[in-house]
Amino acid sequence: MEYNSSLPIYLQAANSIKRDIVTGKLSPGAKLPSVRDLAVEYTINPNTVSRVYKGLEMEGVCFTRRGMGTFVTEDPERVHQLKEEMAGALIREFLEGMEQLGFSRAQAIGLLEKEQSE
Repeated sequence: MEYNSSLPIYLQAANSIKRDIVTGKLSPGAKLPSVRDLAVEYTINPNTVSRVYKGLEMEGVCFTRRGMGTFVTEDPERVHQLKEEMAGALIREFLEGMEQLGFSRAQAIGLLEKEQSE
């Protein structure tokens, strides 16, 4: 995984896991890698992975079973809600970027529609 220096690593790792959940790469109830395994996979400190899992658990995205590991939520409504939250964040980021370029929201949406029709 390549990291963006403008965002904390633990947030980038959490977002990567969330993306895997909403895209179906990680299915509901799937076991997440152990802290050590994910630390190796993402080339980050195990303490960072623990922070990621704790944050995801607080958000209701995953849960931990003592002695068994950490698992993706089995609640399909939570996964749907997470997908909508992530989509909203992307849309807000896009619109803010377009406004910085001098486009109104209506113009930005018009450009999207034009791009889609081509």
